[in-house]
Amino acid sequence: MNGYIRLRGGRPLVGEIALRGAKNSVPKLMVAALLTDEPCIIREVPKIEDVEIMMTLFKRIGVDVQELRPGTLQITAQKMRQLADSDLGGVTGRSRIPILMCGPLLTRFGEALVAKVGGCDIGPRPVNFHIQALSELGARYEEKNDRAFFRAKRLKGAAVTLEYPSVGATEQVLLASVLADGVTELHNAAVEPEIMDLICFLQKMGAIISVDTDRVITIEGVKRLGGTIHTAIVDRIETASWACAALGTNGKIFVRNAAQQDMLTFLNKFRQVGGGFQVTRDGITFFRQRERLEPITIETDIHPGFMTDWQQPFVVALTQAHGSSLIRETVYESRFGYTDALNTMGAQIAVINEPIEEIRSKFGRRNYRQSARVTGPTALRGATISVPDLRAGFSYVIAALIAEGESRIENFNVLSRGYEHLTAKLQTLGAEVLEVKID
Repeated sequence: MNGYIRLRGGRPLVGEIALRGAKNSVPKLMVAALLTDEPCIIREVPKIEDVEIMMTLFKRIGVDVQELRPGTLQITAQKMRQLADSDLGGVTGRSRIPILMCGPLLTRFGEALVAKVGGCDIGPRPVNFHIQALSELGARYEEKNDRAFFRAKRLKGAAVTLEYPSVGATEQVLLASVLADGVTELHNAAVEPEIMDLICFLQKMGAIISVDTDRVITIEGVKRLGGTIHTAIVDRIETASWACAALGTNGKIFVRNAAQQDMLTFLNKFRQVGGGFQVTRDGITFFRQRERLEPITIETDIHPGFMTDWQQPFVVALTQAHGSSLIRETVYESRFGYTDALNTMGAQIAVINEPIEEIRSKFGRRNYRQSARVTGPTALRGATISVPDLRAGFSYVIAALIAEGESRIENFNVLSRGYEHLTAKLQTLGAEVLEVKID
């Protein structure tokens, strides 16, 4: 179902919303549940498209998925069967999660069909990271009739070094190696909070995993894993999105369940630009501390740096800062396309492609840097714009909330991939918004 929203801006967002589990964690926990025949219960599951896609796919291959209560799933893979090409109908290209099923499928059946990597069009999501990692664990990669497969009688522990600290490749190695023979040492691993959440889930199931301070994760293969109960971490990307909405509209939003420890880098930048926040046991309240917002420089990076998915909403808030801000994007190479629409609304954002020879990459592989210069403050005006991807879509919502007049945001359904009950949350905070759904 497609649709659009009509949103009238010019008023501050004030009130309270509650967040559930992270989009970048919950679907991976669901995949981990395939590693055992015993029931696994996951709490704080958001009602988002990525979760629904995995539920549909699981049911097609015989996995029992029950919603015990709103936000709580029980997954039992006892009767799970091999994934077939026909099972991917309506799934391929919509989400990048199914490729992570390769490890559990190889472990259980000795063969895994590789699903096409989907998700937002923000730059390459290289499958070769997954291919290399699984190959080093003993899987053979084959292509036949436009389909790709992994095959392995038994996965074996190995020393694996990632060219770049890829979140997806790190997750792939974790899911493939916990039941492999021997010890796996994963070097140059990603250590995002969502990775740690997956490790905690696997450890509860019986896995033996240690994480060193030098991005080395060691996994000792075990014979079997069992069921567990786990509460997913709160979505730090959505937390930052609402924080920027409060900053941009000069509002005050209490984000229930928000966690400070996963937001340290963001909170530093939020304070530097003029935002304020109060941390309590139940969440974080975000507001504008200083009436005059100050320009800043931000460079996105892997964790614990400034997250690439934080920059889009922050860019919109910076249109209200006095002066010129610079945002450097070093994680994905096609991440500033959304700024054209913001400029039509009155923003002054210039995208700069810096020469490759000037780049000094910290972790290898990445040999590009794209920057955006945001000059403010600028008065934004309502417009008709179309959502290109998930995170850019929320930035358009913030821009419409700041703008004078009415905006029409088309392709709004894209936001359902990562934001639960978005329209209802906006209305709770006092936004004048109407959602129109089109079959």
